[in-house]
Amino acid sequence: MTGPSGVGIGWRPEIAGFVAELPGLRFVEVVAEGVPASGPLPPGLTQLRDRAVTVVPHGVRLSLGGAEPVDPARVAHLAAVAQRLDAPLVSEHIAFVRAGGLEAGHLLPLPRSREAVDAVCANVARAQAELPVPIALEPIAALLDWPDDELTEADFLTEILDRTGALLLLDVANVHANARNRGADPLALLDRLPLERVAYAHVAGGAEHGGLYHDTHTDPVPTAVLELVGALCARRRPPALLLERDGHYPPAAELRAELDALASAAGFPAVT
Repeated sequence: MTGPSGVGIGWRPEIAGFVAELPGLRFVEVVAEGVPASGPLPPGLTQLRDRAVTVVPHGVRLSLGGAEPVDPARVAHLAAVAQRLDAPLVSEHIAFVRAGGLEAGHLLPLPRSREAVDAVCANVARAQAELPVPIALEPIAALLDWPDDELTEADFLTEILDRTGALLLLDVANVHANARNRGADPLALLDRLPLERVAYAHVAGGAEHGGLYHDTHTDPVPTAVLELVGALCARRRPPALLLERDGHYPPAAELRAELDALASAAGFPAVT
């Protein structure tokens, strides 16, 4: 199995026909919880696998940052989906989505504390023990910082990666959003991250509301994010970049233009 390469797109049923017609497509990412562990696969995914397109399952419900041990059934489902799709790796978020039996319905940020590092590392180890492939961890966009942060974002992420041996899923749009909302320099973070550990990168659109930039996945990718892609690639180009779009899908021509712009910014061949 080979890892993802080139420019890909998040596979969603609403755009399955569009994705199927991309001639140079080499990989997609699919929400793992939307793929059954048994029974028929969504037809679009089967067709992509028949074309030797790499499919990466992307989890959103493990709650790796939760204080409670990760749910074994959720890990088993992710492992089964990875095997069904012949995936070279899986990915999940450094975040929590539940606590005390309550579901948040959102990816929530962790305090950058040593206690949180311990909790993430313990849950990643539990997942790694059952997964048939490596896992890449994605930092999320956050509209707030916890008051008891003990580590910088770069140190927090690096310690988790070093202790777990996991790969990094770097979301360029999240780097942009967090830097903009905190008044920080996104390039400073790139310069302190272990970019050699990046398995692939996410790129997505967002919008500003009420003085805050929101990583919406439903708006066009702004120029500033494409410029940040170029800055990342100038430092160390990741093996692959993926366009995320989760709603308000534009006409096919606009989606193709976004993919072309991403390929151009990164110096990858066009997939359209």
